[in-house]
Amino acid sequence: MIQDIFPSKLDNSFSAFTPVSGDKVFCFDSEGRLLADTADGSVRVPVCGSFPDAAKVYLFSVDSERYFLTLDETDAVREGFGRFTIRELRDCCCGKSLYAAFTAYHLWKWYTDNKFCGRCGCKLSLHGSERALLCPECGNVIYPRINPAVIVGVISGEKLLITRYRRGFAHNALVAGFTEIGETLEQTVSREVMEETGVKIKNIRYYKSQPWGMAQDMLVGFFCDADSTEIHMDKNELKYAEWVDRADIVLQPYDLSLTNEMMKMFKEGCSV
Repeated sequence: MIQDIFPSKLDNSFSAFTPVSGDKVFCFDSEGRLLADTADGSVRVPVCGSFPDAAKVYLFSVDSERYFLTLDETDAVREGFGRFTIRELRDCCCGKSLYAAFTAYHLWKWYTDNKFCGRCGCKLSLHGSERALLCPECGNVIYPRINPAVIVGVISGEKLLITRYRRGFAHNALVAGFTEIGETLEQTVSREVMEETGVKIKNIRYYKSQPWGMAQDMLVGFFCDADSTEIHMDKNELKYAEWVDRADIVLQPYDLSLTNEMMKMFKEGCSV
């Protein structure tokens, strides 16, 4: 999965570092496209010297490499650089570079969406001692947003319930959805499977979790058993929902997501 970068390691602890020569800098435009250095034909995160006058905030480090974010958005593109969406980066990057970009996008989205205090309307400032934004007027503190969502592998004998979304991602997927106010994760699993496919389930069991910075999510994977098999698909959410035999499951083209790993586990006959 995208976060599996061993032996490299993400260190997301907060520090008020000042960027120095050689540090990497993420610069997103107003549409969330990353400015990348393409001068040598590859796609690389620019170094600090590429943005001498822009305000920057420290994000995290991966091994010995430190990453910063420019707080001044710019849509300009200079010679030797290009703009890439997060989805486009999946086609040309891998490993710790792609994971760093996903995580940086998550934080960029949070900084971008929180310019002003939701309590009093005052312009927010960077908190000096933790990863947070602080209102200098009323003292309101805002922390990075993380959206909990479930991924559900529904099993019926030798078959897995495979879906495809109505919009967006075009490849095979599993039932998925966000946790609502007042719900447990297990309740979210039952509700989402029923709402999207009409299938009743039992024996819900946790599998694994995954940070998914593209949508500011924390994905939580569960397997469960079908207690009914007749499908009543929600056509507003899905364009496909069918029981598929192990051998016939078509995996996603990128081995990055929790969804793909769960489909692969079932397809290969692993214990789930």
